[in-house]
Amino acid sequence: MRRFLLIILSISFYFKLSAGDDFCGIRNTAFSPNEILIYNVFYSVIGIYVNAGTATFSMHLEKLNNKPVYHVVGEGNSNSSYDWIFKVRDRYESYFDTAHLQPLKFIRNVDEGGYKKIENVTFNQQTNTATTLKGDFKVPNCVQDVLSSIYYARNIDFNKYKIDDKIPFTMFLDNEVYNLYIRYLGKETVKTRYGKFHAIKFKPLLVKGTIFEGGEKMNVWVSDDPNHIPLRIESPIAVGSIKVDMMQYRNLRYPLTSTISVRD
Repeated sequence: MRRFLLIILSISFYFKLSAGDDFCGIRNTAFSPNEILIYNVFYSVIGIYVNAGTATFSMHLEKLNNKPVYHVVGEGNSNSSYDWIFKVRDRYESYFDTAHLQPLKFIRNVDEGGYKKIENVTFNQQTNTATTLKGDFKVPNCVQDVLSSIYYARNIDFNKYKIDDKIPFTMFLDNEVYNLYIRYLGKETVKTRYGKFHAIKFKPLLVKGTIFEGGEKMNVWVSDDPNHIPLRIESPIAVGSIKVDMMQYRNLRYPLTSTISVRD
């Protein structure tokens, strides 16, 4: 359960590639400014999955320094019945511009089993710098933060790619720049706790860390419709495995036409 919300954000994948110019200046065609997505996190050690926590992503249209921005808040909490084992209360925020989906501010406030961390990052797109409590850091053009990268990636036109193509981009986290990619795996039907969907599948390449093993062991499915909302994430972790399923949504930009059936 450590770094609970990062399981959903999938920020641990890393590889030495440069972000493609195709994704600089990408425009939003996937999400509405009032969208809300709610997920359940299921954890298993011996093959039986239990509902261990929830995560919510909510978006609002606001202004930052007189500039219109999308303000996304991601919150992750362990269920109260599991707090005595490992209590999690995570909150992430990102402000990114509405024109090109580039981050302007990122806030991270996490409490995970006694581990606490607060991070506050200001991005300057003109000077390509990120300012944190540790100082100023040079970042590449079109760099993303943890949350903005999710909404940015939802606007990728997957129809342009062939199976096994790698789609690169860069992210700034913990005062470091990570060159990331996702490997496109094509389209298939996925069955989740919510229902059955037509989906787009890809794998991020994971860095070996405290939770995840290294390599391409995580699978992600997003809806095969214009919304591209994450439907399911599956991955082995250091002890056991996790599944993260979308369970509720509100204010999508388009009808969820990828739905085949919904569980009663």
